[in-house]
Amino acid sequence: MPPTPFLDEIDHLLLDLVQTDAAQPLHELGDKVGLSPSAVQRRMSRLRRTGVIRAEVAVVDPQAVGLGLTTVALVELVENDDAQHTAFCARLRAEPTAQQCYSVLGQWDYVVVLVTPDLTAYREVSRKLFIEDKTVRRYESLLTHEQVKSGFKLPLPGTGGPGTAGHP
Repeated sequence: MPPTPFLDEIDHLLLDLVQTDAAQPLHELGDKVGLSPSAVQRRMSRLRRTGVIRAEVAVVDPQAVGLGLTTVALVELVENDDAQHTAFCARLRAEPTAQQCYSVLGQWDYVVVLVTPDLTAYREVSRKLFIEDKTVRRYESLLTHEQVKSGFKLPLPGTGGPGTAGHP
């Protein structure tokens, strides 16, 4: 992947807009940032080509497709060696119910977010991922009660997000 390009204020504004709705037509984006549709297209192409925009996806409501249970699992591996970490990460990447996985510092090695239809399905997945896997020392499940916030919209400089220019 080419190096990340310098991003100016207009790039940040475009990124903020497409993080909210990537299906906006070029002319609407251009109206909002003061550029022609062709200038917006060139910038968007550059942002995609350089990897600043990694993907453009549809966000599906889990409840609408029968995935009513989101669970956060805290995982500790038996050994702190590269082979176990590599193998564990490969298993999580291959598991469709695993939506997110973060390597963390502290008493746990990983935080894993899983979506399943219900508790029975979660038990099956956790058995496969955490109990039958002999590299896992222990895990703790935190079944979610209510989604307060979910998303991947990044607070970009100059767009009014917390900790960015123009915001206390």
